[in-house]
Amino acid sequence: MVVKKKTPKVEAVALDSAKLESLRASLSVDGDNGSRQLAQTLKDCLASTDPVQQIQLVSKTGSMLESLREDESAPGALLLACLDTLADIYLTLQAKNPLKRAIASALSNVPDWLQERAVCSLSKCLSGSLSSLGSEHYSHLTDCIASCLDGFPIGERCIHHLVTEVLQFFQKAMSEYLELNRSLAGRHVAQAQLMQSCLAVVKTSMLVVQRCQEIISATLLETPVTAALQQVFSGLLQCYTCILTDEEFIQSVQSTAGMAVVLLIRSVMGNGDDTADTVAGLLRFSEQEGSSAPQWLRESCACLYMNSRPAAVALYLSHGALAMLNWKGRVLGPQAEKLLLLIPDVILSLDIRVKESSTAMVVARVLTLWSSAAVDCLQADCPPPLLHLSLRGDSPLPSRLLHHIYTHWEHPLDGVRHQARTLFRNLLLLHQRCSDHDADPTSDPYVTQLTQSLLALEWHVKGKYGALACLAELLGAEYLLKLSATLPSRLLGLMGDQTLAPYASELLERLFVSHKTQLCGRLGDGHGWMDEWHRTWVTPLLEVLCSARLDQTTYILDYFLPKLLRCSPSSLGHMVQALQEMPSASESSVGSRGALGALMTCLRAARAQGVLKPADEQLWGGLVPLPLLQQALVHKHDQVRMDALGLVCESHRSTETLSTQEMELVRHFLPSNLNSQSPGVRQQTVSLFKKLLCRMKESTQSLRRRLAQERDQQHKERDQLVLNTYQEFLYWFCDRLFQVLQPGASFSSCLVTLHLLGLVADHFSFSMDPEGFALGGCVTVPHAQAVLYCLASNFLEVKQLACTLLQKLPPTTVGLQEPERLQFVLQAALDLSTSTKPFDSVTASHLLNLLLHQEGLQQALLHCAQKPSIPFQIPALSQSSASESSVLEKNTLAVILFLTACLKAEVAQAETSLLQAAASFPLYGRAHCITAALQQLNTGSLQLQAEWRDVVTDLIALCYRLSDVVSPVVQSSSPEGLIPMDTDSETSAGLQRILQEIQPRDTNDFFANARELDATSEEQTHSHQANGTGPASEAYRVTAQMVLVCCWRSMKEVSMLLGELCQSMPLHTHTHKGLISEEQVEGIGQYFREQLLQSRHRGAFELAYVGFVRLTDMLCRSGSATLQQLPTQWLKEVLEEVKCSDPSSKLCATRRSAGIPFYIQALLSSEPKSSSCSLLKMTMRELTALAMPSHEGPTEHSTVPQVHALNILRALYRDTRLGENIMPFVSEGMKAAVLGFTSPVWAVRNSSTLLFSSLITRIFGVKRGKDEHSKKNRMTGREFFTRFPALYPFLLSQLQEAASSVDSDSGQVKLHPSLFLLLLVLGRLYPSPMDGSSSPLGLAPFMPFIISCARSAVYRTREMAARALVPFVLVTHVPSTIQTLLGSLPVAPGPGTQQNHIHGTLLQVLFLLRSYLTDTHRPQTPAEDQDSDIISNLRPKLWLATRRNPCLVTRGAMLDLLADVCASLPSPVEDSQVKELREETLAILLDSELVAPRNPEEVCLSGPGAIQYLQSLASLATSIAMDSAGVWGTQEVDGVQKDLLRRLLQCTHYEVRQLALDRLLERLENMQGNSLQPLPFDLSVTALTHLAMHEPHSACLAKVLQVLSVLPLCSLLPWQDGNVSLNSEEALKYLLSVAEKSTHSLELHCAALSLASRLIVHLGEVKRPQDELGGTAVAHVALWGAMVAQCCSEERPVEVKLTAAEVLVKATPTLLTASTLPLGISHTLSLWQSLFTLLQDEDQDVRERAADFICYVPKHLFTTGVATGPVSSPVALEMGVKLLCQLFQVWGQVAVGVIALTEWLLGDGLAELGSVDTPDLDEEFLFEKGDLNLWIEPLQWARLLHAHLCALSTAPSSPAAHLTELDRLSFIANANAQSAREALAALPALPQFSATIEHAKLTVLMERATLAQNVLTTLRRTDLS
Repeated sequence: MVVKKKTPKVEAVALDSAKLESLRASLSVDGDNGSRQLAQTLKDCLASTDPVQQIQLVSKTGSMLESLREDESAPGALLLACLDTLADIYLTLQAKNPLKRAIASALSNVPDWLQERAVCSLSKCLSGSLSSLGSEHYSHLTDCIASCLDGFPIGERCIHHLVTEVLQFFQKAMSEYLELNRSLAGRHVAQAQLMQSCLAVVKTSMLVVQRCQEIISATLLETPVTAALQQVFSGLLQCYTCILTDEEFIQSVQSTAGMAVVLLIRSVMGNGDDTADTVAGLLRFSEQEGSSAPQWLRESCACLYMNSRPAAVALYLSHGALAMLNWKGRVLGPQAEKLLLLIPDVILSLDIRVKESSTAMVVARVLTLWSSAAVDCLQADCPPPLLHLSLRGDSPLPSRLLHHIYTHWEHPLDGVRHQARTLFRNLLLLHQRCSDHDADPTSDPYVTQLTQSLLALEWHVKGKYGALACLAELLGAEYLLKLSATLPSRLLGLMGDQTLAPYASELLERLFVSHKTQLCGRLGDGHGWMDEWHRTWVTPLLEVLCSARLDQTTYILDYFLPKLLRCSPSSLGHMVQALQEMPSASESSVGSRGALGALMTCLRAARAQGVLKPADEQLWGGLVPLPLLQQALVHKHDQVRMDALGLVCESHRSTETLSTQEMELVRHFLPSNLNSQSPGVRQQTVSLFKKLLCRMKESTQSLRRRLAQERDQQHKERDQLVLNTYQEFLYWFCDRLFQVLQPGASFSSCLVTLHLLGLVADHFSFSMDPEGFALGGCVTVPHAQAVLYCLASNFLEVKQLACTLLQKLPPTTVGLQEPERLQFVLQAALDLSTSTKPFDSVTASHLLNLLLHQEGLQQALLHCAQKPSIPFQIPALSQSSASESSVLEKNTLAVILFLTACLKAEVAQAETSLLQAAASFPLYGRAHCITAALQQLNTGSLQLQAEWRDVVTDLIALCYRLSDVVSPVVQSSSPEGLIPMDTDSETSAGLQRILQEIQPRDTNDFFANARELDATSEEQTHSHQANGTGPASEAYRVTAQMVLVCCWRSMKEVSMLLGELCQSMPLHTHTHKGLISEEQVEGIGQYFREQLLQSRHRGAFELAYVGFVRLTDMLCRSGSATLQQLPTQWLKEVLEEVKCSDPSSKLCATRRSAGIPFYIQALLSSEPKSSSCSLLKMTMRELTALAMPSHEGPTEHSTVPQVHALNILRALYRDTRLGENIMPFVSEGMKAAVLGFTSPVWAVRNSSTLLFSSLITRIFGVKRGKDEHSKKNRMTGREFFTRFPALYPFLLSQLQEAASSVDSDSGQVKLHPSLFLLLLVLGRLYPSPMDGSSSPLGLAPFMPFIISCARSAVYRTREMAARALVPFVLVTHVPSTIQTLLGSLPVAPGPGTQQNHIHGTLLQVLFLLRSYLTDTHRPQTPAEDQDSDIISNLRPKLWLATRRNPCLVTRGAMLDLLADVCASLPSPVEDSQVKELREETLAILLDSELVAPRNPEEVCLSGPGAIQYLQSLASLATSIAMDSAGVWGTQEVDGVQKDLLRRLLQCTHYEVRQLALDRLLERLENMQGNSLQPLPFDLSVTALTHLAMHEPHSACLAKVLQVLSVLPLCSLLPWQDGNVSLNSEEALKYLLSVAEKSTHSLELHCAALSLASRLIVHLGEVKRPQDELGGTAVAHVALWGAMVAQCCSEERPVEVKLTAAEVLVKATPTLLTASTLPLGISHTLSLWQSLFTLLQDEDQDVRERAADFICYVPKHLFTTGVATGPVSSPVALEMGVKLLCQLFQVWGQVAVGVIALTEWLLGDGLAELGSVDTPDLDEEFLFEKGDLNLWIEPLQWARLLHAHLCALSTAPSSPAAHLTELDRLSFIANANAQSAREALAALPALPQFSATIEHAKLTVLMERATLAQNVLTTLRRTDLS
């Protein structure tokens, strides 16, 4: 994006009158001719008020000065006066004024003989200003001094003259600033301005010192003058020191001050070794003995030598030393060399103590700066010896720096990560410079070891990518590819993860560019390198593109493909050829994205990059066939369609004309792609069409310009033809879109349509301008009305888009200029503003906003005010201008006055009866409309100030009144159930009585004693509720929900209105006339305080928070000192109130402290991010102190503040706006959460848990997947403890304490409260392979305590300890750790055997082993030795799995371990260890209770852990039964295998049967792809079919049926049940009965239906055409068809609908499209109807699955040129109807087909109408409105049926339909049309707004009836003819 540079503003010279007179007088004295002319020009300049003219006159003055000659114009009084005048004007002007630059230029033109005088004049003026002007001019003077040194030689000489004076001024200014800063606490804006002034002074003082270095050096040698300069330097140093040591200053000022200190030392002591020595002393806090620094210099820096100085001072001084001392191109002295090595040492020691992220950023930047300086030093001809020794890669310093990099390369701040990467690159360069392997770095063992350790790191470590990119850059890609050949495919595989894709693509780019360079260098620049390069980079890419997930390909398109094509544009041809040779998507597995999707992705990227030019390359139809592109545009997968559309719309050149093929492709795409449920797809569609329209616009402009200049008639005609085609296309485009906005259109269709129409309006405008395309002509009145009625949509985004679009449509079509129409719409808006439906008030506000632009609105308002006699009159306003803005202002004022008058009357009624208000005129609608109207105004330029001031005052008072009415409900302790029933006789008394009963629970007394409600008043309450509509009261129905909604929404709107007033209305102060006063703002603040601290309803306080945030933003930006200090004052007050929360406090201690955290959040977020965050620091200190448990134990006075503090901390840690500023306080928060968990008070434990959860998210990031233990949300122990060092000793001591309490040897269960939390945190840490063994913050000390948690008596603790241990053990240490753990187990049962300990240890071994076996980064060395060590340690402990071990839980754990070891370890034939272990394991299994029970108790094993044990046995048994016999040693196992599976399926415990069936199903599904391969195990189908008939457990039965569904049908039939054999019809009957009875179990129902469907399909396949189905078969088919239809209905669960879709798709070739109608016409039609229902289902997965039927339709039924691949559901629906009409002709059933389709067209008309007439229950259910299915579009469906019916009814061979049938349908159609007409007539005016749903239903019904009548008339006409 090109950012337009701001042009400086030219302002005229503004001098006070006295100064002006004085200058004029001085210019009026007599002088020579040249001087007089000069003086006259300057007088003219002073007299002029036009800044541009002044610049011209000053330039003229410059020319005159240049032409002056010494012999003609002596320097007389007049000439000097002229120079003085120029100097005066120069110093008056602002720094960026171009006039200032013009004067500098003029003075620079002074001839040599006059220059000294010019310098004197400027010096005199500047000196006078410096001594006379006050502190308010300091900033201006600082700018003046800086501008003198900015390319202005006279100015620079002037500063040289006044150097001491200028530096004295800086010292004075800084001293005053330092003093002022102390008094500005809490005034953030003023403080921020002061910081900027301070920064400018420090920078300018440095500039002066640098530019005047020679003069300063010379002056310091002259003793008499030295004293003054010394004094100034001393003063400046003290000021800089104060800034460095005062933590209130922002970092940029402190950092600059650090540079200034070093600069001053250098300017005093020179650039030699002494300076380096002095700076080193400052860094070390020590004054060197015998230092050559002057005494006064050391004294001035005394504060910097103190140990108590802040830690960051060393950082800023280091930065100063690196920036201000010269390191490049000079020979370093020994002291300079030591200083350069000292700096990283100082910074790394500081690194551990750094808490603020901003300081971490400075640390990272300074280290990078240091590494660059070190690289510069080593580039010298004779590199310093000490540096050369110290900076080799294996030296201590680089090792420490590498650890710093590993710790920070995943830092949350981008900048820190980037600096870590640059530092890594510089370290590599330093090592290269210092090592002996300079010639060939790839042979360097250090580099090899570093590269291998980086490659061994896990891929979720983001820092790894940058480091490898640096290595690729320095060593070449071939080196990395040699070490890891699979690197390209590995990196491409990571592109599916959005967080890693940018990193992976950047590394890939570095690699393939480097690889290309290396190959070209080796094989020459021809094409010889391409084959190898394509093999390495392009082939893996194409494989991934064809098979990868869609999101993965999105990121490849965004991040990777463009880079690849830029590197090698000629590779596109290779890609296209390779992809077109692959099997297309239709031939490969159904639904796969396939080569077509990959092809679109490549072409899209190529075209967007300009690699592919359609005009030259013959893209459309040449490179890729057009049908293929059309197929891609309607493909089933979203991303394929988007890539194809991108290919059409995107172009490298924005003025490229659209070809007719592109327009045709858009016409093909648009109709079926508007209704997408995916927000991402909608966004991409709109974005791509925006590019297309932009291209059209720019190419149109280009064509028109060419037309105007073109002389060749032929070219002219060609260009005109293109423009005509554009116009025709745009007319079609708009017309097609407007047609979508019909009643019943889905939300997604409306949204995309309105977006696209808005884009057309933005790019071309709907005007009638013949110069443009005159698109206004395609907008008809119905089109505009359809857009207007979109305002009634329930979706806010649709309302907003429609409102914006309406203002761009031709006004005549919208029709709001007609008074009558305007009156109707206004009345509808006013009625909606009092509706009890919350979204109606939003519709009202949008309608009013639309009307605000109409001139007749005020008259319409007066007309509306007459009916209910509202006291409203339009203020008499002066008829000034009728501009659009003044009409808007007057209308807005009138509307707000009208709504305020209405609201006042309604509030008065609500004060007498809140219930009546809730039921008849909830108050929030009016308030919402007022807020929305205010948002339309530009409040900065209002004309009617007095009227608006009165309105603001009225509105604020009205808000308070409204709040008083509704706040008792939202502030009661249970607002959700409160219904203060009042009758006319006793209105407020009842309400008050209830509130008084509830009120005591509001206080913190709730913790001390619970109150009981008074029984009598409770009875009264019930009687009131029963008598809600007595004879005396009005007939209105009200529920607790309606009262609550009325109250909390009213509170919300009051908050929003007050927030809007504060934010948008200008503030009235003594200097500026505004509309809202300081007192009003303060009052609003107090109101928000009360609401936030006392509301109990979440909706009320969350939205009060939104309003309050607006207020706090305004307070900070206001110019008022009083208002700026309010946030600090309020914050201190609330913290004090929280601190001393006593039982009588009004603060809510339940509901997570309700609004208190929000109140504090709002106050803290108002503090500018760039400030020192003093408020945040103060608040966090107070809160963390309160959140810690008190030493005296929990008391009533300490518990409530602790709960509040924990809840507030939780909110602050979650607040994203506090960002990284909150990180320094995470350690204290974590301590509070862990310690709070040990509290005996439940409320404290509950709040601690919530706080802990927020902290885990804040530290480790938002969970990025379903896997709770995913490595993405973890960090290395080193990084964790470096960022939170205080947690290291804390967590270690807590774990030690917790672990000491878990030992279960005593037989007692002790559960340490915080052990769970500790294991949860530690389980998210892992050791970095980069850490080494000597890391001071290593994880090793934690391990023994985690291992000892295995002894816990609590099962969950043992499991968590095992999980937490895994990440603590390095992959390389796993085998040895497993051996140690196994060694601690007993070798035989004994009296002291502790089963808890055994179980815990086995779990730890099991978890470690599983992690080890699945780890992709295991050492690449042969692992047999380690494996055999594990086995040899395991075998002596095998008794734990046998009957010798009495504990079933530990036996189960041991069996799990054996199963994992036997199954996962490789088994070479000669490895006797593995073989023997497998034999022993098999023996244990065969002797177990499952296989060889010894008594009846063992058959039905029970007791603790029995089921778990049996499942472990079953798991082992299934893996043995399903593995080939060779794996388990002997051939005798064969018999055992068959028996095992049978035994498992016959086990009495259903858990065992279920597990066996699960494994079996999994194995069979995996083998499904290869159906030719025989099963490696013997599967008894008979046993399964028998089990299917007799299995009592529904989950097991479902699994059996699923297994049978996977097996080939021929193996199931005939169906065997023991000795009985069932034929397919009997089996079908049984399965249908199961499906019918199993509706309670989804899984079973779906499984039974799937298997029954296979049998039905089988029936259809085996039936000969001439055979009729038998009677029983017909009944079964009917039942099955009814079941399938039932499964397709909208309310059924998604799983059931997916099963139905699967069934119908599989039945397509044999049942739905067979030419013989195997099931008869009625059943077949029923199936087709079910399929069409699923294709219009709301769930996208269901629609997509149903759309797959197209892939199963026999090829001969398709007409040529139709896409047969997987298509999207709207296209499948249209193709399906077309196909059915074709089949009617094939079957000879056209008459039946016409009747059936007409019935579908009519739909359930009367039922729908009935639902309209039913009494409206929406009063009861406030938010339930509209249909279940938001995707279906009934009108589109009806029109589709109508179109195909018309074609079918005129088919040449169609026999006439039966007349009685036609009469029946005509009667229904006429009845529907008549009923709809009557119901529409009965609706109120503008029913589109007042009865939206009913109107839409009736319109659809009417349309369907009309279309049906149309078809029936055509049929009768055909019959007659």
